[in-house]
Amino acid sequence: MQHTFASSDGPVEVTLTRDGEAFVLEGQTLAQHNRGRLHLTLRDGRTCLAHAAKVGDVWWIHLNGRTYKWERIEPGSSGAEDEGGLVAPMPGKVLEVLVAQGDMVQAGTPLMVLEAMKMEHRIVAAADGTVVAVHYEAGDQVAQGAVLLDLE
Repeated sequence: MQHTFASSDGPVEVTLTRDGEAFVLEGQTLAQHNRGRLHLTLRDGRTCLAHAAKVGDVWWIHLNGRTYKWERIEPGSSGAEDEGGLVAPMPGKVLEVLVAQGDMVQAGTPLMVLEAMKMEHRIVAAADGTVVAVHYEAGDQVAQGAVLLDLE
């Protein structure tokens, strides 16, 4: 299973593989213990317990006196860390394109309107920038995760 998590250095791709009741992550085994705890077996054979709690898409991991925050990035989501690419949060239809290539925009500026699940969704600029490319026009169908516009 492939997952993407946010970090201060940008998105981190993580691949978990199942091994019976446990998961393997880069040579380390994670098995559910009890009451929200995980039993970890490290590559060098050492074992330890971690406590995990999930709130929304954020995992809080308490391990060896430290707390780690892992925020899962759902496929199709976008944010300021996306290096200027704005993507469709779900499959839908482009209702309006509010900008053109070369337009300068400010953070929060509406760029495009999508219709998905009988609701309108505004795609807005996460940061100030210039529209480098508009990949879809009004009436186009888009898949979840499709890059709609590029900002620089």
